[in-house]
Amino acid sequence: MTDSHARSQIGARTGLAWRNVYDDPGEWARRNPDAAVLIRYLGDHLVQPHPELGRDGPVCPFVRHTMARHSLWAAVVPGGDEVTVEAMTAAVDDAFEVYRALRAEAGQDARMLTCVTSFPGLTRYATIDTVHLARKTAVVRQGLMLGQFYPGCGVSGLWNKDFHPLDAPLPMLVIRKMMNTDFPFLVERTEWLYSYLTQVAPDLPRRLRWSIAEHLKMTDVADDAITDLRVHSAGEHAR
Repeated sequence: MTDSHARSQIGARTGLAWRNVYDDPGEWARRNPDAAVLIRYLGDHLVQPHPELGRDGPVCPFVRHTMARHSLWAAVVPGGDEVTVEAMTAAVDDAFEVYRALRAEAGQDARMLTCVTSFPGLTRYATIDTVHLARKTAVVRQGLMLGQFYPGCGVSGLWNKDFHPLDAPLPMLVIRKMMNTDFPFLVERTEWLYSYLTQVAPDLPRRLRWSIAEHLKMTDVADDAITDLRVHSAGEHAR
């Protein structure tokens, strides 16, 4: 459901409002006491180079375009450590529906659309990991990615095992479009790889896509294995 006056999308399960962060940053900040934390993380970290990244350019090139196109929507889930797995799951499912509704309206800008669901005050980060794993398949089936971010997240970067791009100051679950460089994050399940191949090689017959996915699947992938699984070079940019 859309609240056009407030430029927001309301989740049917939770009543949470996903608002466009950059259409009116002042208004969004007034509504969200942790807004400054997210804005600093995006502007001072993700869109900047980092000496430990392992390649040139910003930590996340995708975010720069999202910010420029005003395609970042965010909601805040109150409650801190009182937020249950069930409540977090409902919030993510709402974010998933909100993303799809926004994508249908966005036209060319749909490629840069991102939905952030943040959980300020949460320190039980295992809840984030539990919900991320439980809902990832449903999101990936739609050609999207569900990312988990929180302080101390140990998932390695694509270019340096010792760099952890998902280590963020605010616990979040983030939905965005799947990119051709997301292969390392999708190798653990055949259905994830099938969805990846459907995005990057849609002209392959469906049975062939599934067969390739079954052959590529790897089990028990550790957080620090992401770097070893990267197959694209520095000159091959995400798209």
